Amino acid sequence: MSKADQLFVDMMQKILNDGFSDEHLQVRPKWSDGTPAHTIKTFGIVNRYNLQEEFPALTLRPTALRSAFDEILWIWQKKSNNIKDLGSHIWDQWADAEGSIGKAYGYQLAQKYTFGQGEMDQVDNLLWQLKHNPASRRMMAHLYNFSDLKDMHLEPCCWSVTLNVTGDKLNMILNQRSQDTLVANNWNVCQYALLLMMFAQVSGLQAGELIHVISDCHIYDRHVPLVQELIARPQYPAPKVWLDPDVRDFYAFTVDSLHVEGYETNPQIKNIPVAE
Repeated sequence: MSKADQLFVDMMQKILNDGFSDEHLQVRPKWSDGTPAHTIKTFGIVNRYNLQEEFPALTLRPTALRSAFDEILWIWQKKSNNIKDLGSHIWDQWADAEGSIGKAYGYQLAQKYTFGQGEMDQVDNLLWQLKHNPASRRMMAHLYNFSDLKDMHLEPCCWSVTLNVTGDKLNMILNQRSQDTLVANNWNVCQYALLLMMFAQVSGLQAGELIHVISDCHIYDRHVPLVQELIARPQYPAPKVWLDPDVRDFYAFTVDSLHVEGYETNPQIKNIPVAE
């Protein structure tokens, strides 16, 4: 059975059983009918996914892996902040008339800085370090630029990664400030597992461990019955997921570079209410 399923079930049960409810507090999010969208949360969740063992896609319900890959390419490879460069409509509600989401996500990764080896952006710095200085303990990138927050249509939820090479394995820590676990958890996990695989492949390394650190890990009040039904479902083996092995340039990956085999899942949960 999928280890990602069991990690997800354990996390959700922990939030449901031991989480803190903010129902007595004034909260920013609201449902479409104007009702406050309260949550049950756990602070400081840490999940570890060993990509040597399996690709961490849920089988409790399907994760749209091609769309998830397209979005991570949009942010980290295209370094775009315009939804016209994205295949899905996930970001439409945060875009202006020109399609921009402001100085957010890909915009931050595209900004050039002066590093020890010269001026380059954060992604190119990671690629340079992996090639020339894999023992570095300074392989980090972040999206949470306080001076630009006022110009972001949405502040980043996944806000930083740290890379570390151990032997022939490349490992990653993903830091996330907040997560709507029913809607976004496995989407983010699969995205950054794929990003780790991309970095590893072009650097001649193997993808090792993805460590996902979530600060405010929450379930919305109207999601509780959906979560309870979801985590009671049967679990299946994880799918086999790989990238085209001929791609050795980070900027040459496309959605068609992704291959998925044997992905058996339960049905999708439809019409999940999303707080605004």
